[in-house]
Amino acid sequence: MTTKTSAPYRAEIIGSQKRPALLLAKRADYDAGKCTRDELKTVEDQAIKDEVDKLLDVGIKAVTDGEFRRHMFFDGFFDNLDGMVEIKNPGRELFKMYVPDIKGFFESHASKPASTMVCRSKLRRTKPMYRPEFEYTASLVKPDEVKNVKITLAAPEWYHLRHGEHAFSKDVYPTEVEYFADLAKAYREELADLYDAGCRNVQFDDPLLAYFCSTAMLDGMKEDGVDAPKVLDQYIQLYNDCVRDVPSDMVIGLHLCRGNFKDGMHFSEGGYEHISKKLFNELNANVYYLEYDTDRAGGFEPLADLPATKTVVLGLISSKFPQLENKEDLVERIHRAADFVAQGAGQTREEALERLCLSPQCGIASHAEGNPVSHDDVWKKLGLVVETAKAVWSDA
Repeated sequence: MTTKTSAPYRAEIIGSQKRPALLLAKRADYDAGKCTRDELKTVEDQAIKDEVDKLLDVGIKAVTDGEFRRHMFFDGFFDNLDGMVEIKNPGRELFKMYVPDIKGFFESHASKPASTMVCRSKLRRTKPMYRPEFEYTASLVKPDEVKNVKITLAAPEWYHLRHGEHAFSKDVYPTEVEYFADLAKAYREELADLYDAGCRNVQFDDPLLAYFCSTAMLDGMKEDGVDAPKVLDQYIQLYNDCVRDVPSDMVIGLHLCRGNFKDGMHFSEGGYEHISKKLFNELNANVYYLEYDTDRAGGFEPLADLPATKTVVLGLISSKFPQLENKEDLVERIHRAADFVAQGAGQTREEALERLCLSPQCGIASHAEGNPVSHDDVWKKLGLVVETAKAVWSDA
């Protein structure tokens, strides 16, 4: 994969947006058997069209469908992959309790996961997964803007970290090597299909890599006899195997956060210094979308590890709460981040700024219910992203 040096767009969004009430109601009807899939799709289509129009009006170029066809941000890949089986009402023995969100669900949130997925036969991609989502969104923009449309993908290690040795049957895959090989093959096929459809901008949504910044998880893995650095290396290699055939004009983005559940709930804390050297230098992504809206993500110092060929989108604006950030404070923080980027790459601040962008720290609704913000709050937040970007970058 050829590394791109250009930033995506100065004002960015992560992907998921707040669902309209009409869409939530229609999906509830569908789940209750009160409407057909076609009837739900009609409402989805209109909601996505309205969303794309608003994004373009506010000044967001890399539009998404808001993940309006999904309940959770990671939907769409594993649930369409042959070999994966849904386990309903799973017990905690199936999970790794050192994983922050798993621990949160079982111990803090008082509601264990309603279902999960594990591999029970050979993994095979036998149908399009995200292409239909992309093609509809692409149909809503001008032909020369299709390259701006962004599709979000599930993190490839999603179920492996959560389940460890329970993630796949040993009679199907004797070792993780074989399991990861077929998983990466499926992702390569999906990315090739998306490229064929005209997609040039993909973003992997991956809170799990940020969990490797959590000393609580690292300590828990050690207590469980799990070699955390080795697992991180496996995941980096998995990513590289997934994207190894991506053409040079397809941008690969990677979004890390520390949890974005109901009522703005987060699951982990810890600065990027735990993973920044490997994350930036060994994982073959072009763009990193990093959470930086609170102190739990640490300081900007790890940005000094960013190679001169890569871009970071600073998630400085919270998607969790309605309070609006101060534009002058945001500008100052962007400049401070640029100084660390410049320091590491031997650049001037102005040169480093060319490799930075701005976004909310996460999606507005990583799950269908979303965060405690109104639609009006959402558009004020996104307007602030655009306004701040224009204040920092004259070409925004």
